[in-house]
Amino acid sequence: MLWKILGALVVLWLVVTVIGFVVKSLLWLAFVGLVLAAGTVVYGAVKGRSQKGLSR
Repeated sequence: MLWKILGALVVLWLVVTVIGFVVKSLLWLAFVGLVLAAGTVVYGAVKGRSQKGLSR
């Protein structure tokens, strides 16, 4: 009985560890994605302004 409880705790610990690693990785990917999206928007805005000025 004791070995079953210890085995269940080890399995639970491994599951929580894997979930924590995945969530942390996804948060970093989300942050990088937000930074790249913001950079794309800024680049598009600057590029759009420069093309508007050239067409006059």
